[in-house]
Amino acid sequence: MMILILRTLLIYVMIIAAMRLMGKRQIGELQPSELVSTILLSNLASIPIESPEIPLLSSILPIFLIVCLEILVTALYTRSHRLASMVSGYPKIIVRSGVIDQQILRELRFTVDDLLASLRAKDIFRLEEVDLALVETNGSVSVFTAQSSDGAKSASDKKEAKRPTLPLIIDGCISRDAATYCGVDPGWLKGILRKERVGQQDILLMLCSDDKEYTIIKKQ
Repeated sequence: MMILILRTLLIYVMIIAAMRLMGKRQIGELQPSELVSTILLSNLASIPIESPEIPLLSSILPIFLIVCLEILVTALYTRSHRLASMVSGYPKIIVRSGVIDQQILRELRFTVDDLLASLRAKDIFRLEEVDLALVETNGSVSVFTAQSSDGAKSASDKKEAKRPTLPLIIDGCISRDAATYCGVDPGWLKGILRKERVGQQDILLMLCSDDKEYTIIKKQ
């Protein structure tokens, strides 16, 4: 019995250490690779607890390997936006100016009830209040509302509220969804890049709104 208790405590400590190594997002908003790693870790951790006859090393090694793989994948994500998009996808606009994009709704296999429930969770009960809603890569819904604009006006002494911005370029890669939302065409973008004297591959992040206001952050 004492050996089983010690094995359980050891696995418990190891899983906590593994989750800390893989990052705080494991606790909340999981990306696909993180979810897979978490499921595998939980299954591997239960084996030596349920089957004391199995050598402890047989579970420790796979756990260590999964942690190393997750750290490697996360490191690759930071170096390659294309790889991150392939594995985790990218945010999609599901509501714009109170209108639901039904094609995106079908692609994401969201029901109308799912969408409305996500809006109600943010205290939004009228669809026409939504200026912009995006489904993030972890499945959560981010919303910009008319009330957000009103709040911005009062906070800035009634100045014109800023429109929501989307990442038009991330790590040198253009987002087609963001370009469509902002009404950006290749000619306009090339003109801006010439004006700012920067190449597309030299951009870490370019944010743009539907009124063509933009912010560019260059790579260092």
